[in-house]
Amino acid sequence: MYIFLGIVIAIIGAFMLLKPESFYKFTESWKSSTPAEPSDLYILNARIGGGIFLVLGIAGAIVLAVLG
Repeated sequence: MYIFLGIVIAIIGAFMLLKPESFYKFTESWKSSTPAEPSDLYILNARIGGGIFLVLGIAGAIVLAVLG
């Protein structure tokens, strides 16, 4: 179960890292009535967060697979 969660976190992280604009449309665009693009800072933060999610998801899945 937890290995699956680690894989899901890694997939979300990869999506955030590779497609921050799509992640913005999915999570943030509904909050605004005007069609706007994400700022450069948002894209940078999404990529950093995505990298962290990706690394932690993969590490978590590996550790749980080895220990479990």
